[in-house]
Parts: sequence; structure tokens; C-alpha cells
Amino acid sequence: MYTYDAMIRVRYAETDQMGVVYHGNYYTWFEVGRSEFFESLGYTYKRLEEEGIILPVIESSCQYIQPVKYYDEIIIRTKIDSLKGIRLTFNYEIIRKEDETVLAKGKTIHAFVDKSLKPVRIKKVNKKVWELLNNCITEK
Repeated sequence: MYTYDAMIRVRYAETDQMGVVYHGNYYTWFEVGRSEFFESLGYTYKRLEEEGIILPVIESSCQYIQPVKYYDEIIIRTKIDSLKGIRLTFNYEIIRKEDETVLAKGKTIHAFVDKSLKPVRIKKVNKKVWELLNNCITEK
């Protein structure tokens, strides 16, 4: 199973009055993980959109395990959980780099749709992308 680790340092603006990361920022980090995951495969979200396919989030969740604080360096570990029909599911772990503690876990489910938001089967409309993504979930 292929995973990709993106790294960021928590910015002050991402924290709340208590000095911990505001919960909504985790979803921004998930998007960073997804985008960099695609780029690591040699394919970008931008290219996919230019080819007429978009991937809206249709479901998301996040389990907050320990607080993330200002200036923490974190790893956004991203992997594909499943690729079925029109759906693509990503799993994420937010990990403090310093001690490799898992601070949060999340999931987003996406639908492959065209620009008119009509669902499309990626395997039929873009076999190359389907193969790239499917290879990420196959044990090697």
C-alpha cells in the first residue's frame, strides 16, 4: 500500500485562543495531503480538472486524539483506502514529527464527477488515473 508523507509547520494563524490548532484546519491539511499525494504519482488535481474530472468531498470525518500546537512540525500521512465505482476514499494521519505521535486520524470520501457534477466511472473515462490510484491500494 502506497502512502505519502507531506510535512508542514503549524502556523500561528491556525491556532485558537487556547494555543491549539482550530479543528477546521485539519481538513485543510487533508487537502494538502491529497494534493501532494496526487503530485507524488506524477499527476495533479489541476491536470485532472483540465481533463474534465473533479473530485468533490461527499463525506468527511476527523478523530482528534491529542492537541496540535503552534510551531509543531507535522506529517500528513495520506493513503487511499478504497477505489470503487465512482468513489475514492482517502485516510489520513496527522503525526507530530518530533516523536511520531499520532495526533489525529481522518477520512474523506470523494466522487468522480464531470464539470456538470454528473458522476463518472473513472475506470472508463480515464483508465490511466484509475490504474495509478488502484496501484496505490494493491499490496506489492
